[in-house]
Amino acid sequence: MPSDNSAPTAPATTSYRALLRNSEFAGLYASFTLTVAASTLSGFALGTMVNQQTRSPFMTAVSMYGATFATVFGALTLMSIADGRRPRRTLVALQCVSLVGVAAQAIPGLPLAARFALLLVLGFFQSLGTGTRMGLLAEVVPTSTYALARSLMNITSGGMAILGYAIGAMLLRYLSPQEVFVIATVLTGLGLVVVATTVREHSIRLTRRPGLRQTWTTNIALFSSGQRALLLNLWVPNGLIVGCEALFISYDPDQAGALLAAGSAGMLLGDLTVGRLLTADQRRRYAFVLRLLLAVPYLLFAIHPPMMVVMAAVFAASAGFAATLPLQEQLLALTPDPVRGQVQGVESAGRMTWQGIGAAIAGGVAQHLTPSTTIAAIATVSVAVTVVSRPFVVRTRTVSIERASA
Repeated sequence: MPSDNSAPTAPATTSYRALLRNSEFAGLYASFTLTVAASTLSGFALGTMVNQQTRSPFMTAVSMYGATFATVFGALTLMSIADGRRPRRTLVALQCVSLVGVAAQAIPGLPLAARFALLLVLGFFQSLGTGTRMGLLAEVVPTSTYALARSLMNITSGGMAILGYAIGAMLLRYLSPQEVFVIATVLTGLGLVVVATTVREHSIRLTRRPGLRQTWTTNIALFSSGQRALLLNLWVPNGLIVGCEALFISYDPDQAGALLAAGSAGMLLGDLTVGRLLTADQRRRYAFVLRLLLAVPYLLFAIHPPMMVVMAAVFAASAGFAATLPLQEQLLALTPDPVRGQVQGVESAGRMTWQGIGAAIAGGVAQHLTPSTTIAAIATVSVAVTVVSRPFVVRTRTVSIERASA
């Protein structure tokens, strides 16, 4: 497994403030923050635009999360570049591609088909960028603080989503979706400048040339090991609940922004509590409960409770997204050093792809059932997957603990 010696230039840290004293981590963090803000604004603007034009729950859900479908192609083809010799250069190039794609969404009168094509292109390169970014993260911080660093980035993702959805809803009262896309383009450009000026090159110790063959070799080894149970739990329950969130606009267009913000706030609180306040042993102990918490509150949608109850349920459920932290720690413990970027990229790409699958499933079912009934049904499936797969996750946890103590 990786050791703290993999990041000799970064001192051991025990707080978010200490982490941010590491200039390279601060650069990755700031760039990530700006990228999430831009993605949230553009996704909400596109979802609103598609809902206004089509009035289709399926099309609206796919427009908000459609980019995640393409991430799987990045994971299956070129993800090994995340472990290349020049990860900083790779990340800067991928940020440039994202900048062009977001800017293209601001073109007035662009057909919906072209907008969906842009989503797929951005999703493909986004998956490669995530793998590269996470590989760099494992290089610039010690392994002992990796969960803390991921926690801070997850908290920021939730926080920026709160601001993005709230500000996006406010902006769309006064601006057109195209003008909101322009704002998202500016934020993406700022993220590019930050990462280009703060992060230096690192050698991620690849032993073979990146490419399709190397990607497949690593992926085959990954999916034929006990890590499959971890990946299943990182992908499927989360993706199904994101499918529930994708129906918020169809469920209540006027309160969709508030519901999405409540979910982001719950995610922020969960990641803050689990990543900052719990020990590694406590995180492993509560992982199963958190995965149940992720879905169970959504069962309330079946009885059509008042909006305040719905918002409270969404807030509580989203704290369960913090279950990804102990699972990611286990995955890192089972991953050899030279392929950390690719494995983390595959994990992230699969999680994002399942978000798109969840949105498509929920949107498709909602074409025939009411949004509230669909949300409750999808949440029930998420609970079932979590319960059935628990024994396999426990078995994998035992293996990771044995390797950590070896």
